[in-house]
Amino acid sequence: MNNLLESLNLDYLLVCSTNQFLVEYPDLAENARYTLTGFTGSTGDALITKNKIYLFVDGRYHVQADLEVKSNVTVIKLQLGQKQDDEIRKLIDKKKTLGIVGRKVSQTRLEGFSGYNIKLLDTDPINSFSELHASEYQKAFNPVEYISKPILITNLEEVSYLTGLRDFSKDNSSKIWSKLFIDGDKRILFNNDTECDNFLSSFEGDLIVDKNTINAHDYSLIQNPIHKPSEIRNMKSIKSDEELEAYKKAFERTDMTVNAIRKFIESNDNLSEYDIAKKLREEFVHYGAKSLSFNSIVAINQNSAQAHYAKNAKDVVLNDGDLVLIDCGAYYESGLATDITRVFVKGEPNQLQKQVYTTVLKAFLNCFNSKLETGFEIDTLAHSMLDEAIDGFKFNHGLGHGIGINVHETPPNLSQNEIAKTAIKEGMCFTIEPGLYNPNHFGIRLENSCYFKDGKIHSFVKMGYEGKLIAYNLLNKKEADWIKNFIIY
Repeated sequence: MNNLLESLNLDYLLVCSTNQFLVEYPDLAENARYTLTGFTGSTGDALITKNKIYLFVDGRYHVQADLEVKSNVTVIKLQLGQKQDDEIRKLIDKKKTLGIVGRKVSQTRLEGFSGYNIKLLDTDPINSFSELHASEYQKAFNPVEYISKPILITNLEEVSYLTGLRDFSKDNSSKIWSKLFIDGDKRILFNNDTECDNFLSSFEGDLIVDKNTINAHDYSLIQNPIHKPSEIRNMKSIKSDEELEAYKKAFERTDMTVNAIRKFIESNDNLSEYDIAKKLREEFVHYGAKSLSFNSIVAINQNSAQAHYAKNAKDVVLNDGDLVLIDCGAYYESGLATDITRVFVKGEPNQLQKQVYTTVLKAFLNCFNSKLETGFEIDTLAHSMLDEAIDGFKFNHGLGHGIGINVHETPPNLSQNEIAKTAIKEGMCFTIEPGLYNPNHFGIRLENSCYFKDGKIHSFVKMGYEGKLIAYNLLNKKEADWIKNFIIY
């Protein structure tokens, strides 16, 4: 690594997990952080110094990072409240040179390193990145009316939302890979990097951009950029009645898929994680999915304690008494991502499995039926019920996230983050997914995707819960009444 830094005339190199569109789930082939470290998680960047390679991961990935990273990588395990770039800055001497690939960081993130000696790189020395590409876009919804002074929109979800178009050519995505220029009622959709670069370089006058979503390379080409936080992000968080109806139909098929997998597990022996994941994809396709909305998680026993386990191993087999956690979702014609997590047991459960499962279910029921107005408050309620509930088991992630064209959207947000303090509004769609995890035993997460309408939370997910995993003596009277509104198998 020292030779690489010397060849680039750098003291440090920031290696990002994203691509030039700053998407959450880029192909691993274009994920430089994965190439460098071997870590497959969806978030977390790396820093190369003259002596070490550091990988930064949040609580969802602490165990997974230890299992996956190459031997020469030092894992920095961020705790709740710790921010990755704060920890990166602690390792950097301001007088020395930090290399950052301009296409792989937002302008806002770049400005967070103000005062540091930054060298912007035009190409990624670790691996390449995807370019804009034209494809057979499919119409999912009518274009959204949005009139603006000259504005460049580079966030793929926002471009897809405004145009009503979808692209299913890549797994784990329905976004169209284009950038959008709007001036009044004039729209230009860019499907070519060179054309877009030339347009930006030659554009005269003010051009509105969102520093939070435009990459630093694109921003550097604009002569008179005017930063304005995106209005579209909030617009698309409020789903129309048409979108809600499309979502209900999508979740009907997702429920059928997960129910089919439950029956598959019940009726077959010696199934590996890989076998279940393969069958799961087949069932999604059978029920009309265009693609998965993310790589499915199929995790048996201790593997289920990794909140974002990704291996789906061929040599980990489900035996009698074992738990399996399945976190999955798909895209259908609407291009809206579904998301659900269920836990099943092969044969009969033990008392610890029932205790943990029921404790997590109780947290879901209370959060789902709460009258709290913000995601911050609902998340606080979940942590108050789970943080000290069972010795050795931890709830180490936020309670939920928005869903839409991407499987993770903000707003809304259910966590201890500042953005979660804003009210959940009519038409917003989000997950509620409490969990408890112990790497020596197992993890339980129960996730329903929901929507807020007519002043209350409703569940898109109708897939039921496992009756043999519920310790009914742990439910109070109100919880016992609430559970009657859900299917119990």
